[in-house]
Amino acid sequence: NLDFPINPERVAPVLRRLISPTRTRARIYDRDANLLLDSRHLYSRGQILRYDLPPVDDEQPALVERVEKFIFDFFRNKDLPVYHEQPGGNGAAFPEVVKALTGSPSTIVRVSEQGEQIVSVAVPIQRFRAVLGVLMLSTEGGDIDKIVAAERKAILRVFGVAALVTAILSMLLASTIANPLRRLSAAAVRVRRGVKNREEIPDFSDRQDEIGNLSIAVRDMTNALYARIEAIESFAADVSHELKNPLTSLRSAVETLPLAKNDTSRARLMEIIQHDVKRLDRLITDISDASRLDAELAREDAGTVDLKKFITDLVAVSRETTRNKKAVEIELKVAKLPTGAKGYYVVGHDLRIGQVITNLIENARSFVPDEHGHIAISLARAGKFNIITVDDNGPGIRAENIDRIFERFYTDRPAGEAFGQNSGLGLSISRQIVEAHGGTLTAENIPGTKPGEIKGARFVV
Repeated sequence: NLDFPINPERVAPVLRRLISPTRTRARIYDRDANLLLDSRHLYSRGQILRYDLPPVDDEQPALVERVEKFIFDFFRNKDLPVYHEQPGGNGAAFPEVVKALTGSPSTIVRVSEQGEQIVSVAVPIQRFRAVLGVLMLSTEGGDIDKIVAAERKAILRVFGVAALVTAILSMLLASTIANPLRRLSAAAVRVRRGVKNREEIPDFSDRQDEIGNLSIAVRDMTNALYARIEAIESFAADVSHELKNPLTSLRSAVETLPLAKNDTSRARLMEIIQHDVKRLDRLITDISDASRLDAELAREDAGTVDLKKFITDLVAVSRETTRNKKAVEIELKVAKLPTGAKGYYVVGHDLRIGQVITNLIENARSFVPDEHGHIAISLARAGKFNIITVDDNGPGIRAENIDRIFERFYTDRPAGEAFGQNSGLGLSISRQIVEAHGGTLTAENIPGTKPGEIKGARFVV
């Protein structure tokens, strides 16, 4: 029997089998911290001993290895103590062994002289709470570093794959989002810089996403801009043409006035001058109204308009007024509302809606006969639309002029009416107002009982 409570001969085979899979170094110390067993000196029969030689000094590691070593060394804890092999196996030189002898397990991390990490764990060997010795397990130099390096490489590989996926996704996003937005932006800039040259906006309407919706919105906005520019150019040309006629007449009369030979000629020329001045004033007033119309409709707040009450009041006022001494009968018919309808309400600008109704009534009044003139105004509901119809018993509209009567400055006045009494903007302004409210204004003839007979004109809002 040995004098030690722990029998090394009985412990050695068990210790050899336990540490062989992990290459962990195991040492057993007695209660006085003297080394009893060291796995480095336990050899089984037929075992081949292997020792790693130090690297050749002339061999330089590859660039990747040097970079990896630099990165790993940078993040490594540099305050770790250096491991020194103790001669004679003095366990008292290891703080973890000393602590384990008190009954508490202890762990400590050191670095070898080559900078490799070594983890040591010391646990007490107890029997009935009596400490018989200490088992100290420690890794071989470089084992922990290899594990950490392998994990870091795995993390780097995952990071590299993630970076590659991110780059690919970024390229896909750039091609599907950034590039279309860049093309739309460039097209918008070209439109701003060269508004006179019609630019084609990229069409992404086939995309069922926000980019497609944006493309549709930008294209619609650009088309509306070009339409507005063309309308302004056309309006300016029409205004220039219409103003030239009275100005030419006025200039001719003014130049002829000093050459008049008698008072009758001078009076006639003065009458022409006054007529042209009034015509210019009327044109300028209507042109100003037409040019401000879009801005006013966009700027002013819309309200709820009761069409039944509103049209009733307008008809009452129109019945009290006369034009060219014509006695005209104005009739108003309001159809019964469908079941569930609350009233003839519309959201819009009451003054502009009133301007449309007044224009249509006055236009009809100018065409009805002097005797037995009749204007019929009706209000009805068709689905979600309110229908306003203005009929007259005048001569109707020539078929070739039904669409032209809504053109700016176009006039087709009844026989006998003095020239220049109308600017030709009334129906054009009326249609512009109606369309701004989301409606339509059309004209047609009222057919008679006989083939080709026309009983009057009809305007439908």
